[in-house]
Amino acid sequence: MTYLQLVNSVLRRLRESQVDTVAETSYSALIGDFVNDAKQLVEDAHSWSALRTSIEFDTVAGTSVYALGGSGQDVEVREAMNTSSKGMLRARNRTYMNRYYKTGSEASGTPAEFAFNGVDNNGDITVQVYPKPDAIYTLFFDAFVRQSDLTEDATRLKVPYNPVLQLALGMALRERGETGGQSAVEQFSIADSTLSDAIAFDANKYQEDTTYVAV
Repeated sequence: MTYLQLVNSVLRRLRESQVDTVAETSYSALIGDFVNDAKQLVEDAHSWSALRTSIEFDTVAGTSVYALGGSGQDVEVREAMNTSSKGMLRARNRTYMNRYYKTGSEASGTPAEFAFNGVDNNGDITVQVYPKPDAIYTLFFDAFVRQSDLTEDATRLKVPYNPVLQLALGMALRERGETGGQSAVEQFSIADSTLSDAIAFDANKYQEDTTYVAV
């Protein structure tokens, strides 16, 4: 469902006139803000399969910090790999990295570990790898990347649309204060139910990710 379709779906349920563009009126623009707020809540509620993507890049000899291009700050990394050496990258913390890079004991070689290292000027998360690459290696990150705020009418929502629609409607009902019918509290209950159902359906696609084995 597109951004404009979501906004019009909310407007119809509010018994308001539909619009040809989200920014057509101040009220439709407000509904657009509610749609984006709802989208973020839904995205944060689950690791959606629709948001799963691969981020791959080549290292540069002597450079240890790299941006995960297009990831934003809310990226969730499921696993990382050095595909050149056919080995996994172990996740570490900043304290671990500081022991090597701030004490003069750093080494160069094949990257085998990584730690998150802030964000770059584009707002994308950066990682520092260890050892510092001594050649070109291809690093692969399996990640969940949140969709940017919807701004264009034709942009399609990636996560399931119904929880977003129902949450945005609840926000609109709460802002209006009176509806002559359905209350905001009732609507948020419906939204919670649709979100739970959507998570259950999506989780079933990757059952191995939610299977726990005693070791």
